[in-house]
Amino acid sequence: MDGTRRDTLQPGLAVRIVLKKDQRSGHLTEGVVKDILTKSPTHPHGIKVRLENGAIGRVKEILR
Repeated sequence: MDGTRRDTLQPGLAVRIVLKKDQRSGHLTEGVVKDILTKSPTHPHGIKVRLENGAIGRVKEILR
């Protein structure tokens, strides 16, 4: 699953995000969603979230 639709995300979900500093390299950071920061229903580069560890980035993968 990809993270471009807000309705697929919820707090407590395990995801992989790309941090701003890692956008060029594409390195993904794994964590659990604490807050959903993007207000629009979709975003082409991924919905922006804050993880429980405080990291902020755009969702690239939703883990099962």
